[in-house]
Amino acid sequence: MSVMIFGTASHVGKSTIAAGILRLLIRRGISCAPFKSQNMSLNSWITEDGDEIGIAQAMQAHAARCKPSALMNPILLKPKGSHSSQIILLGKPYSDITAETYFTITPTLLPHCLTAAKTLIEQYTNLVIEGAGSTAELNLYDRDIANIGIARALQYPIILVADIERGGVFAQVYGTISLLPPDIKPLVAGIIINKFQGDPALFDSGLEILKDLCHVPVLGLLPYAHFDIPDEDSLSLRDRKVNSRYEKEKVHIAIIRLLYISNFTDFALLESDPHVSVSYVVPGEDLTIYDAIIIPGTKNTIRDLLTMQEAGAADAIIAAAKQGIVVIGICGGYQMLGCMLHDSGVEEEEGTYKGLGLLPCVTVFDSYEKVTTQVTRTSSGFGPIFSRIGTVSGYEIHMGKTFPVESLECTNDVHSAFEHEGAISDSGLVIGTYLHGLFTNQNAVNALVSYLCEKKGYLYTEPEQSPTDPFDHLADHLERYLDVKEILRHFKY
Repeated sequence: MSVMIFGTASHVGKSTIAAGILRLLIRRGISCAPFKSQNMSLNSWITEDGDEIGIAQAMQAHAARCKPSALMNPILLKPKGSHSSQIILLGKPYSDITAETYFTITPTLLPHCLTAAKTLIEQYTNLVIEGAGSTAELNLYDRDIANIGIARALQYPIILVADIERGGVFAQVYGTISLLPPDIKPLVAGIIINKFQGDPALFDSGLEILKDLCHVPVLGLLPYAHFDIPDEDSLSLRDRKVNSRYEKEKVHIAIIRLLYISNFTDFALLESDPHVSVSYVVPGEDLTIYDAIIIPGTKNTIRDLLTMQEAGAADAIIAAAKQGIVVIGICGGYQMLGCMLHDSGVEEEEGTYKGLGLLPCVTVFDSYEKVTTQVTRTSSGFGPIFSRIGTVSGYEIHMGKTFPVESLECTNDVHSAFEHEGAISDSGLVIGTYLHGLFTNQNAVNALVSYLCEKKGYLYTEPEQSPTDPFDHLADHLERYLDVKEILRHFKY
C-alpha cells in the first residue's frame, strides 16, 4: 500500500516528514518512492535524464535511496509573474498559463499524474505521497489534483500534518477534517503535530483532546528540530533574515533576495559554514558591510533586474565591484551581470535592457527552449577564487543564451569560469556561471570562504564534514516521537 501526507496549511512540514518516513521504510528493507502530483516551487532539480522536478521530490528520492524521476513530480508549476506560471509536465516545459486558465485544464492533467503514480507503484510497490498546501480548500475541490483529486482516485490512507508553532492547532486539525468531502474524510488514518517547542508532556492532554474530537489516532508530537536538507520553496525564506548583529571574525555574504528567486538551496552549505554570516538582502537595503555579494537564480531575470535597478541595488553592486568586493551571479544572476539582455517575449518583458555591465556578455531570450542538464565541470583556474576550485558538479536549468561580446562598453575584460562556460572578470572577483549547485560542492565553498578570510586576515580552517546522513538523523527523530508501528502497517513488505 501507500500513504498520503497532507497538511492543514503550507509549510507545516509535509515534505520533511514524507522524507523521514521514506528513510524509515528503506532502513527496514521496504521498497518505496516519493510522489507529489503537483508542486509549485521555484526550487527545482534536474534528473539524470535531464527532466525538471521539484527539489522536494529529488530530496525525498535520496531519502528513499532511489534515483529522482519525473514520475515522482509529474506537474511542477513555476511562478514567473503577471499571475502566470510555467507548467513543467513530466519534466519538460509544457506552457505558460494563468491560474484561472490552469484550473480549466486540470482534468486533462490528472490522468498524467495517475499514470505516473501507477508506474511508480509497479516499480517500487509503496509510495509516500505528499499533498500540496492546505488540504481543505473548499473552492478547489472540484478541480484540485494535488490533494482531493489524487486522494479520490487512489484511495490511500491520509496522515494529516499540523504545525503547532503557528497556533490554533485544534482548529487546524478539527477544521480541516470537518471540511473534507464525505468520501475523503474516512481516509484520514492519523494526525501528526509538528514543530512543538518546550516540554512535550505539557501537551499530553492536547493529544487526548484531538483524538477524542477527531476520532482519529494521533501518531505523535514532533519537537522542533533542524536537519540539513533542502527547503522546498520560498516560504522558508521568511525564516532567513538580514543579520542585524555584525559578527567579528566572520566574513559576511549578501544573497540578493529577488522576488522570483529560484534554487536558493544552492547556498545551504555556505549558510552552515562556521566562518560565514549569510544574509538574504532585499534590493535597496545596505550592501556596504558585505565581503561578497551573490545574485542568485531567478524565474524572471528581466523583472528582477528592473527591480534591482529601481531600488538602487544595481548601482550598489557596481560600486562594490569597483571597490574589489566579490560579486557572483548564478544563472539569472549571471545574465544580469552582462552588458545587455534582449527578450523577444520569452520572459514576458519584450525589449532590450541594460545589464550591470560587470561582464562583457549579452543574453538573448529568443526561444521557449530550456536547458536542463546535470553537469560536471573543471574550473578554468583563473583568479584568486577559481584557482582554488578543481572539479565541481551541479546542473543547468535556464532559458536564454549568453554570448561574450567585444563591441559593447563594459567595465571588465573576461575569462572563462569553466571550459566553454561562464565568465570571470579580469580582476577574478566578478564571476558569472549557469552552474546551479556550485556552492553545494565543498571545494567551491572552501575556495570562496578561504579567500575572503585571508583578505580580512582571519584564520581559515576547512570545516569538518558530518559522517552521518541527515536523512538518518531525520528518521531517528521520527522513530523517537511517532507511533512508527502504526505508520508501517499501511505499507506492503
